[in-house]
Amino acid sequence: MNFLKKIIAYPLTIIYYLFFGLTLLIFHPIQWLANNLFGYKVHKKTVDIFNLCLIGCLYILGTRITFINKQNIPTNVPLIIVSNHQGLYDISPLSWFLRKYHPKFVSKKELGKGLPSISYNLRHGGSVLIDRKNPKQAIGAIINFGKYLEKNKHSAVIFPEGTRSRTGVPKKFSSNGLKTLVKFMPSSYVVPVTINNSYKLLEKGQFPLAIKTHLTFEVHKPIEVKSTSFENLFEKTEQVIKNAVIV
Repeated sequence: MNFLKKIIAYPLTIIYYLFFGLTLLIFHPIQWLANNLFGYKVHKKTVDIFNLCLIGCLYILGTRITFINKQNIPTNVPLIIVSNHQGLYDISPLSWFLRKYHPKFVSKKELGKGLPSISYNLRHGGSVLIDRKNPKQAIGAIINFGKYLEKNKHSAVIFPEGTRSRTGVPKKFSSNGLKTLVKFMPSSYVVPVTINNSYKLLEKGQFPLAIKTHLTFEVHKPIEVKSTSFENLFEKTEQVIKNAVIV
């Protein structure tokens, strides 16, 4: 059965990449028009549909996505969505299923160019691009990012591991980015999210991608940042996320 799945994975991966690439190319000019002619609200709706289409591309591979959210997430306040990170395929489900909270990402600067649609959205959709080799630039950018989100009551998405886990086992969380966001988003809530099995899509590399993978996203209880010390907030957030990781 595993041999058969591997054989089927090759043509399905080709079809997936074809539709993935077409989605990036089609939505790039649509985003540009939406942003430049109609502004943020229309651009945001365009990006929502873009992420839904990217999820649809994953279904070509037989991928299943389960998003578990039994929490009462506060509205009309900024949020800091904190998650473990297993790969590129974490992004679209988080963006789509949490779209009502206007999620914006803390991303490495390399993603800000060269990727149709994705790079444009990172540069013009409210996310922040940081240079991980330049801590001064990174902290300054995150400070401005936090102020923007606090003012507009939007949400940050941050992966404290810094880079994706290739095995599903979470890496050590870094507190720097989250600490800065908490400081400059004093009315926010931290929303921990655990991602499982996303890494399996790339377990054998970029080609072929794995088929019939079941991705799960679990939202945990929000924590008001002013309700506790940062040290306790950070420890509790890291613990609840990692405790729900299945490897």
